[in-house]
Amino acid sequence: METKKGNSDSDTKILLVTANVGSLFEDPQRLLTIWLEEFIGNVTKINPRFLALHLQEVGGKTYENSMGNVQEFIRRLCEAMAKTEFIFVRIYMDEDFKSAEHFTALGNIYFGHKDISTLRIWNFLTHCWDDNQLDNEKQIFCGNIETVPTKEKAKFPQHFFPECKWSRKGFMRTRWEINGTAIDLVNIHLFHDASNLAACEDFPSVYCKTRRRALIHTIERFHLDDKNGSVPFFLFGDFNFRCDTAGVVKELTTNLTAHRLQSIKNESTKINYRNTDGNNILTVGKKEFSHADHQLKFKELWLKEFDKELAPLAEFLVEYPINFIPSYPFEEDPEMPTDYMSTRCPSWCDRILMSPQVKDIIDTDDWQYDMIGESVCMGDHKPIYLTVRLKPNKGSTKPTCLVETLDSLKTLMNQTLVDDSLWREQSNVDDAGIPPSPTSSRYVVVKAISSSINVPGEENCVDNLETENGVLLKETTV
Repeated sequence: METKKGNSDSDTKILLVTANVGSLFEDPQRLLTIWLEEFIGNVTKINPRFLALHLQEVGGKTYENSMGNVQEFIRRLCEAMAKTEFIFVRIYMDEDFKSAEHFTALGNIYFGHKDISTLRIWNFLTHCWDDNQLDNEKQIFCGNIETVPTKEKAKFPQHFFPECKWSRKGFMRTRWEINGTAIDLVNIHLFHDASNLAACEDFPSVYCKTRRRALIHTIERFHLDDKNGSVPFFLFGDFNFRCDTAGVVKELTTNLTAHRLQSIKNESTKINYRNTDGNNILTVGKKEFSHADHQLKFKELWLKEFDKELAPLAEFLVEYPINFIPSYPFEEDPEMPTDYMSTRCPSWCDRILMSPQVKDIIDTDDWQYDMIGESVCMGDHKPIYLTVRLKPNKGSTKPTCLVETLDSLKTLMNQTLVDDSLWREQSNVDDAGIPPSPTSSRYVVVKAISSSINVPGEENCVDNLETENGVLLKETTV
């Protein structure tokens, strides 16, 4: 697509946004209008000339039931953007959940302003700029998009996944030439932490290693792509980067005593950290991470010290300074828009990274890196955005294979894998716990507040060990 309007000799303001929208599609009646109004309001305020919106978990976590809401989202987004001066539209929504080997639930959405002088998109099949579509201003690809040549999409290899069970994790790439400067825009979704208890054991955790493995695999793939060549890239999505959970727990539990609450058959159900008065200050379970001052503690500056996952990749991926609070996990209730859920340690999961080569094509001093919707409900993830000014007429990099970079990537991969047993290690982490060091034990009865609430570990207790509808659990000081 191409237009001859505007000034191709000036910098182009671009806006990059990443948003995990799983919550949005599962509760569209409450969240869709709020989300769209906040997003459009930010676009209007920033007033870019090119907009890239990368979505993860398109259709929601229960995509079989809620994928139908995607079309309504696209319709309303395009309707709102049509009132602006963005006249070029390209949308790629990977919705074919019946295709286990291909489905990523990723969505890449792009809008180009009428003032852009030249705007072209790359064809990954012909390995050249797709001049055949210059007269087409709007194209929307939904459902099964495997054969669409203007995007490259892939799931991570099956042995990268926990227990070798494929989920939706992967990446989707597009390439653009904006006023004579070529960039890759890559949407990515990496693996989450399945168990807080396993994440507490060490840093880097097995989950961190798996994410690192997938990232290295992705960067290496781009560098080895001699058919399409190499251009500077922005990599933005849900990286699922987590804070050093072991370090965070240690920081929060100085002078506290740990008590393991466990069911009869299961190992650690949860760990309670108590002060000298016997009050619970921190509770860590497989899917529970709750502090006595939960809504304030994790918005303080101290937590950033434990955001360490990107550090080993600093040679390959760079990022502007983060000055916003953790983007995940927020309550999905519009009445509690600024509260974190007590399921995970709040972390900066949603990021916008770039290759070091990007510095040569942007004005490095003119940027904004921040959060959208901090004070309103946007789902469990808050969208993150970056604005930069793209220099004109930087052209395309010729096909290259950076030997030193590839050697460094290989070394880092080997350090991460150790003896290539990572996938076997990962398949056993779900029931992991903090190694026991008991000094005293006692049995306690845990009761549900109501019959509709499940008691942790109830399904694992031995026959009829119930007392007045309570569940008998073993508590050990560790």
